[in-house]
Amino acid sequence: MFAPDVAQMHVIDHGKGQPAEKESRNVLAESARIARGNVTDLAKLKASNHDAVIFPGGFGAAKNLSTFAVDGVDCKVNSEVQRILKDFHKAGKPIGLCCISPVLAAKVLPGVEVTVGHEEEQGGKWPYAGTAQAITALGAKHKVKEVTEAHIDPKNKVVTSPAFMCETKLHLIFDGIGAMVRDVLKLTGK
Repeated sequence: MFAPDVAQMHVIDHGKGQPAEKESRNVLAESARIARGNVTDLAKLKASNHDAVIFPGGFGAAKNLSTFAVDGVDCKVNSEVQRILKDFHKAGKPIGLCCISPVLAAKVLPGVEVTVGHEEEQGGKWPYAGTAQAITALGAKHKVKEVTEAHIDPKNKVVTSPAFMCETKLHLIFDGIGAMVRDVLKLTGK
């Protein structure tokens, strides 16, 4: 597991659902805490040492791996994240992304096909459906998929799944993420 050695955009007090005042945390240290394991600085990740790469989603991807949460289509992608996406893509190695993280590929890999689920909110079931329009504005192609599905872009070897972009039961989100991981593994040919 890898994470950038940078300060978090802000720390959220999840009990209150708002930023914690005067508190700062490091993304690498927080990743190691959450993963309960040895997480390496993202700067040390080399495509030549791995068969594939998978990016989890969540607001951390929109706030710490990029500025999408604040800047939308004008976002910047963390330089290490950008390097990794380009290196794995150039090497023809599979890239998996779920939840909001497909916007990273949309920004960095022109013309890539990704999914964040549906393009309409459907009464609140897809509360972040507007992200599909942002993906299109970034020059990528959005493909509508259900939360339990993954989309494979065979040309770019990019696999995406909506995950928490959908308000639904946790086991359905789990199934979609599992489909994305299985498809990434299949693309490695191992």
